[in-house]
Amino acid sequence: MSVLIELAVGDPRADTRHVSLADAETIAEIAQELGAKGLRLVDRADGRIALDPSVVGSSLAGRYGGLAYAIDAPTTRNAPYNLARRVLSFDRATERGVGLVLRPGTGDEVSDAVAPDPQPTEPAERWSEYVDILTALWESFPREALLGDQEAAVVADDARIRPINHDGRFYRVAGPLDGPASAQGRPAVLVADTAALGWERVAAVADAVIVDEADIAGADGALTAAMEAAGRSRADVALLARIDGSGDPVRLQQWASESGVDGFVLAPTGDPASIVDVVRRVVPALAPSTRTPLRVALRRPESTEVGA
Repeated sequence: MSVLIELAVGDPRADTRHVSLADAETIAEIAQELGAKGLRLVDRADGRIALDPSVVGSSLAGRYGGLAYAIDAPTTRNAPYNLARRVLSFDRATERGVGLVLRPGTGDEVSDAVAPDPQPTEPAERWSEYVDILTALWESFPREALLGDQEAAVVADDARIRPINHDGRFYRVAGPLDGPASAQGRPAVLVADTAALGWERVAAVADAVIVDEADIAGADGALTAAMEAAGRSRADVALLARIDGSGDPVRLQQWASESGVDGFVLAPTGDPASIVDVVRRVVPALAPSTRTPLRVALRRPESTEVGA
């Protein structure tokens, strides 16, 4: 069972849900030692902006390479090409360890300047188009295209590198990316906004779905039905319950089995000492993970193939 620890890294004086980078390092070290799959780094908590999760994750990954990193980013102020490049670079550096929790929002000044529709207002539709662009970009430079043939003076086989030439309602993106795909094929896509996006959109693209504990009832059934409608297997997507971790670990395991939950996102509140206490008490009891690609670890046990 995969367990992620949710952290907002920022100014701890501004809000009790924000921890300093030094405290995040302590929590990461303990989480890695106890077998947590990784960290979910959010870009805000309780309405307060946190440090950029991709920057924080890159810093932590240099010391705690046994952890995976799921980083939150909204469509707002993030041009698809820039975000795709940043996340994929991080994923390659960590060797299979990065996922993106893409949040629906508005546009960015780079994309809006050339948007086919200058007045789009549907965040869910924008999100769907954005995910399609990310996936296409992450696959635009296959790993096998990188040759590194010094004798022939050939860096890459450009015949295998494909521009995506996307021209949609919200975005125009030519591509391709300027670096090869990662070892896990592409970064994992996690979704945490099912109410805003709808199960149909989620089921089409997600590698994992994060649902708050209060909304978990019926989520497995809704996800299963949506996956079948999308022509995908429920085994291909992990359902992660976001909890504060204050409950009894044994009861959490039983509840997970009854609810169809495949893993947890622990989002403990309080000071760093309280967060460490939750990690020490809960993580060892919830099936510590192994060093597997994030997209594999997020799937159910019967599904282990890594796609492109």
